[in-house]
This record gives sequence, C-alpha cells and structure tokens, in this order.
Amino acid sequence: QEQLVESGGGLVQPGGSLRLSCAASGFTLDDYDIGWFRQVTGKEREGILCIRRSTNSAYYADSVKGRFTISRDNDKNTVYLQMNSLKPEDTGVYFCAAAADDAGPRTMCTVDYAFDFEGQGTQVTVSS
Repeated sequence: QEQLVESGGGLVQPGGSLRLSCAASGFTLDDYDIGWFRQVTGKEREGILCIRRSTNSAYYADSVKGRFTISRDNDKNTVYLQMNSLKPEDTGVYFCAAAADDAGPRTMCTVDYAFDFEGQGTQVTVSS
C-alpha cells in the first residue's frame, strides 16, 4: 500500500526544536518532489516548505525561512523537516506530501496544488 506517514510531533517550548519525519511505503520517495504544509484550526492550510527534486530548488514560506530545513534519507525512504527556534504561532498539524509532476516549488506550496500522496499529519504544539 502506497502511503506517507508523518511522525515526530509533540509539545515543545518556545525556542525549542523538533524534527518531523515523513516516511514513505509502497513507492520511492526520492523520485518525488516534497511539500510540507501546516494547518491551524480555523485557518487555511499553509505551504511552508516545498522542494523540487530535479533542480534541488526550494520554496520557504516567510514564516519559516531561516528556521526550518528539509533533508532526505533515501536508505530509510524518509524526508525530514527540521524545525528550530520554534514559536507559538508554529503550532498546528503538519503534513507532508509527494508529487511526481516536477512543478516549481512555489507552485507546489499553493493550497490547491494536487499532490500524488499526502500523509495524515502530526500535531506540533509550541507552548510554555
């Protein structure tokens, strides 16, 4: 079965760090472009970081620029979102998604872009 599963969310104090994992099964994640999104209750889903595999180009939302980075472990078929200097406004459910279309990273991070696979999300809460 082809799926993406996020993990690594939790409660962290402001200024802390978390690393989210996005593990793929049933397909090779390195063949896909990756997007990370977050959803806050009552707000529109926000594309925060998207990376295009063919050019290694990335889009970072202004809200996470300089604090969040993405990496891959192809042996584990997993992508990671490293989140540093976390703020209370980073609280939300974080999703990863994979697309084979080779679109530009800014395009992928729009709310209506259609990914091939999307995970169920993991909750991140930043609070003291």
